[in-house]
Amino acid sequence: MGEESGYRPLLIGPDSRLPDLSSGAIEEFLEHGPVPFRWWPRLVAWESRVLWLLSGSSIIVSVATFMLSFVTQMFSGHLGALELAGASIANVGIQGLAYGIMLGMASAVQTVCGQAYGAKKYSSMGIICQKAIILHLGAAFLLTFLYWFSGPVLRGIGQSDSIAEQGQIFARGLIPQLYAFALSCPMQRFLQAQNIVNPLAYMSVGVFLLHILLSWIVVYVLEYGLLGAALTLSFSWWLFVIINALYIVLSPSCKETWTGLSISAFTGIWPYFKLTVSSAVMLCLEIWYSQGLVLISGLLPNPTISLDSISICMNYLNWDMQFMLGLSAATSVRIGNELGAGHPKVAKFSVIVVNATSIIISIIFSAIVLSFRVGLSKLFTSDTAVIDAVSDLTPLLAISVFLNGIQPILSGVAIGSGWQAIVAYVNLATYYVIGLPIGCVLGFKTSLGVVVSFSPVHYLFLLWINLSPRTSSYRGTERSLD
Repeated sequence: MGEESGYRPLLIGPDSRLPDLSSGAIEEFLEHGPVPFRWWPRLVAWESRVLWLLSGSSIIVSVATFMLSFVTQMFSGHLGALELAGASIANVGIQGLAYGIMLGMASAVQTVCGQAYGAKKYSSMGIICQKAIILHLGAAFLLTFLYWFSGPVLRGIGQSDSIAEQGQIFARGLIPQLYAFALSCPMQRFLQAQNIVNPLAYMSVGVFLLHILLSWIVVYVLEYGLLGAALTLSFSWWLFVIINALYIVLSPSCKETWTGLSISAFTGIWPYFKLTVSSAVMLCLEIWYSQGLVLISGLLPNPTISLDSISICMNYLNWDMQFMLGLSAATSVRIGNELGAGHPKVAKFSVIVVNATSIIISIIFSAIVLSFRVGLSKLFTSDTAVIDAVSDLTPLLAISVFLNGIQPILSGVAIGSGWQAIVAYVNLATYYVIGLPIGCVLGFKTSLGVVVSFSPVHYLFLLWINLSPRTSSYRGTERSLD
């Protein structure tokens, strides 16, 4: 470990500063045996700085886009308890299904484009984005039938006629949003893989603020009701997509990665499709688990109160998760970039830092939930029965907030490393073999009623995968898809 290697002076020189460090220098430093304890604070500070520069805007994008649906559901709730139940069941049972599929498929873009960018294969990134858009639009077409016939589907899974009717009205108004989401997911991941996150943040915040104004006008001034609220959400998503597309096509930042539409997007699509499927299964199993709990709550006694209360809890759980998904998106890009650049030691070090960070943030969010247990529900409803039910659920909600704050980070590492298939098996076993049955037993066979069920085994498995020796090897997902 002499000075001729070039990395040691960067770390221990008298004039060394964090911005002067590089991934290459730290990779070389980590390869030369155990790191002295006195250097860990400096290394952690450097990694945290890099991570937050990337994740800060990603978090804003994730939270702002989620808040579009959040605001729509808030306005729907003030139309009445039945409208809130209908919007909630459509948002969870119908839109949640599409959300899981689209977001899961898009995680393949994070994997492949992230590693391609790290390997400096810029020209292939635009082709990958176009392949993803083709597959996403195909999925959106198939899901359109589910949206249109959502009423019979909701009745078929046991929802009451009144709730299913309101759910169908809301779901049909979201059909345009489905196609906007199919375009937005790949484009967002395409930009994030290049560390282009600040423009996305400005776009998402701008659309979100406009959406609040439009929703107020449509619901309160024009009184277009539940359908108007849903169509306003669809319009806002299309506005976001158009701005994203204009940036990709016109911005100099994308001139190397976006070279225009190409027929090459239709060639070699099968290998990418296989990764897309495993990515979709991985994330769908995560998202559908919580959606399944909401659907089950509609089968409990007094379904309107049960559905409203757990939907409010899930909205706040999802708000927290969106914050973590922004951090997760940055993590997957960070891991993919470092693996693509041939820096596995730095990638593994990043895993440790981001997991520690997520634990601290999750503790803070859990404390906030416990502190504002009554105020949470008043944003959605003035019904005292629903408010009391939400207050009773708050302790379990705080536990779920803590665990679900950690989980997206673990999955983000898996996405960046291309391990979607492995995590899919873990999700299937821990969520559906352990977690969901526990929730059903507690809900139907005890006096607990609506409960938030979770499976700690899931987090232990994911943590083991993240810290296993597999992280030290570059699987070359991007290269195999050329």
